[in-house]
Amino acid sequence: MTGKSIRIGNAGGYWGDDPSALARQIQGGPLDYITMDFLAEITMSILQKQRTRDPEMGYAKDFIKMLDEVLPDLLDKKIKLITNAGGINPKSCAKEIHNLAKSKGLNIKIAVIDGDDIMTNIDSLESQGEAFTNMETSECFSKVKDSIISANVYFGVAPVAEALKWDPDIVITGRVTDTGITLAPMVHEFNWPLDDWDRLASGIIAGHMLECGTQITGGNFTDWEKVDSFSHVGFPIAEINADGSFVLTKHQNTGGLVNVNTVREQLFYEMGNPEAYITPDVIADFTTIQLKADGENRVKASGIKGYAPTPLYKVSMAFEDGFKAQGTIIISGPNARKKAEAFAKIFWERCGSDFDHTETEFFGFNACQRSLVNKDDANEILLRVGVLSSDQRKLRNFSKLVPSLILSGPPGVAVTGGVPRPQQVVSYWPALINKDTVHPKISLIVNGEITDEQVIKTTATGNFEPQSSNVQVAETSSEPTGKDHDEKLVPISSIALGRSGDKGDMCNVGVLARSPKAFEFLDEWLTAQRVKNYFQELCFGPVTRYKLSNLQGFNFLLDEALGGGGTKTLRFDAQGKTFAQGLLAQKIKIPQEVLDDVAAKDGSL
Repeated sequence: MTGKSIRIGNAGGYWGDDPSALARQIQGGPLDYITMDFLAEITMSILQKQRTRDPEMGYAKDFIKMLDEVLPDLLDKKIKLITNAGGINPKSCAKEIHNLAKSKGLNIKIAVIDGDDIMTNIDSLESQGEAFTNMETSECFSKVKDSIISANVYFGVAPVAEALKWDPDIVITGRVTDTGITLAPMVHEFNWPLDDWDRLASGIIAGHMLECGTQITGGNFTDWEKVDSFSHVGFPIAEINADGSFVLTKHQNTGGLVNVNTVREQLFYEMGNPEAYITPDVIADFTTIQLKADGENRVKASGIKGYAPTPLYKVSMAFEDGFKAQGTIIISGPNARKKAEAFAKIFWERCGSDFDHTETEFFGFNACQRSLVNKDDANEILLRVGVLSSDQRKLRNFSKLVPSLILSGPPGVAVTGGVPRPQQVVSYWPALINKDTVHPKISLIVNGEITDEQVIKTTATGNFEPQSSNVQVAETSSEPTGKDHDEKLVPISSIALGRSGDKGDMCNVGVLARSPKAFEFLDEWLTAQRVKNYFQELCFGPVTRYKLSNLQGFNFLLDEALGGGGTKTLRFDAQGKTFAQGLLAQKIKIPQEVLDDVAAKDGSL
C-alpha cells in the first residue's frame, strides 16, 4: 500500500500483447497490484480444444514465459499479480507457476478461482430451468446445443476479493471479467461493501480504462502524431483513492501519452449503452464520469454513479458453425482497380454462389471502409475472396479456382499463397444464467498443495432500466451520402476524435468533439441516420446513437456490421477497428466559428 491510495498497473490487454510489458511494469516504479487480461470469447474455445488433447492444458502458456523472467522481482517487491490467464484450467496454470517458483528456489502462495466452466453441466442446468436463449438474437438454444464446444460463466469481483484475504502472491482465475480483476484490489484494500454501487462503478470504469493496455496511453490514438514516442510505450496505471476517484497515468520515462483525449477515446471503446455498462458486480453510468487533467500524463476521474446489478450472469458459449475459406491474388497497375474488379467478376462466374455467404475485398482501395472511401489511386490491389458454408465439400472447388485466376485474366498478377485451406468456424453464443445456480470456487495453493477451499455465493436483485432521452435510431439507409472533393471542405477529424471496436457482430464507433462548439455542431449534424448512410455497405442492422454531454461525445452502435463477427466473418477487419478512422476522414462543411473554437482549444477539452 502507498498511503491513502493504491496503484494498479495493467501489463496485458489480450493474449498476444507485448511480452515485455510485465517486466517493464514491475521494474518501472512502485505498484501494489498488476492485472493482466488474456481472455476473449473465442479464446475459450481454443483453450477447450487444447485441454481435449491434453488434460493439463487449457491456459495461456505465454503467461508462464513472461513470469519466468520476473518472478523473483515480483515477489521481492511484494506486487500482487491478478490474471485470468488460467483460462479453462486455472489449477493446471497454478501448478505450472508452482513448478517455476520451485525451480528458482522460491516459495509462493497462489489463489485460484474456478467454477466458471459449465460445459459438462449444461443438461443439469437446463433441467433446472436455464434456457440459454441467445441474449442478442433471442434464438433458441436447441439450434446450437449439439455443436457447443465451450461454455463459461463471467464471474465478477466477489471471488477475487475474497481470495485476496489469503494474502496470495498471485491470483489465477478462469472466466472472471476484465474489470472484475481490477476492481478486486479496491474492494479488498478499502473494504468497500459489495452494495456500494457508486464506488464499485468507479472501480469498474477504472478497470475498463486499464483492460486494453496501451489503448489509453497513446495506442490507437486519433492524434497519434502528438505521441512523442511509441518505443516502449508505458502501460497504464490507475491510482485509486478510497472514495472511488482515481488518476490514470503511466510510469515515468516511458513512451506514449496520457491526456484527457486518450482517456476519452478509451472510455468510448466497446462502451455499449453508456447509461448501462452491465457487469456482474454493478451497472456503471458512463454519463456521470467527470475528467480533468491532473499534471503531465495524469488524468483524474470522479463523480461516477452506479446501480445494482442484475440477478444474472452472462455465459459465453462457443459452437462449431461450419467452414470458411479465403484466397488472395495481388494485381498491379496500371488500372489496378479495374483489373481487380474484372478478376472478381471472372472468379465468381466460374465459382458460382452456392454458399452460405461470399465476400470480395479490394485491399489498397476500400477493403476495410467500403462506401466511406473517397480516393482511387492504388498502384496495386490485393484481391481477397472468401466463402462460408456448412458443407465443407463446397469449399473444395472454391479453393482450386483461386490459383487458376493467375493465368486466365488481365496481366500483371503475382502469386500470393496458393490453394486456400478450409477452416473450421467457431461462433459465439451469449446467454444468461441465474446467479443462484452457479457459484465460483476459490482455492489456496501453498507449496503445490491445496490448503484451503471455499465456495463463494453471490446474489443480486437489481432491476435497473435506463431511461435516456439522448438516443437516436436509424433503421435503414437513405440516399448515399455524396462525395465532394471541394477543397473548402474539411474532414470530420478536424473537429473530432474517434475510436471503434467490436461487440460480436455489433461495432461501437465513438466520436468525441474537440471543443464545446464542435460538440454542438456534431449534435445537430452527425445523426444516427447520417452514420447509417455512411456505413451502408458495411452495416445491415440499425444504428443507435447515444449522446454523452459530460464527455462531449457520441457512441454509435452499428448492428449487423461485422459480417457475423468473431471467426465467422469473412472480412479482414473482423473487429471494426478501422470504422472510426473511415468516418473521421469524411469531408464536410464546418462553420468557421466551430473551427476557430477548436483552434482555441488546441483540439483538447
